[in-house]
Amino acid sequence: MDTLTRQQRSKLMSRVRSKNTGPEMKVRRLVFSMGFRYRLHVAKLPGKPDLVFRRKAKVIFVHGCFWHGHDCGRCRIPKTRTEYWMAKIKSNVERDARTQFALREAGWSVLILWECMIKDEDALRAKLENFLQ
Repeated sequence: MDTLTRQQRSKLMSRVRSKNTGPEMKVRRLVFSMGFRYRLHVAKLPGKPDLVFRRKAKVIFVHGCFWHGHDCGRCRIPKTRTEYWMAKIKSNVERDARTQFALREAGWSVLILWECMIKDEDALRAKLENFLQ
């Protein structure tokens, strides 16, 4: 059983953002400081990628470990409503796979950056440089 009331849970969940998250902003600042320019959340592309580099035909998604089912240990299923959360995360993973497939079929290169990877800025910079060069 949920420990919060419906109103408390609704208020809490309404604060979860899909755009301009902390990890996404960190990646955006780093990419910009490296001299690359990009577009944000292009609606015409499948999945509305977080960063779009049109001339290079490359996109970057910044995924939260919990919401996108990363196996790093940060994705722990809540103890309440486990069936709901397992189905939710599974559907997110499946949607992500369809989105990546559609983008690659359309000729785009895709980079997924996980929330847990963002902490090591040197490794992140190297990964970004390798992808964007």
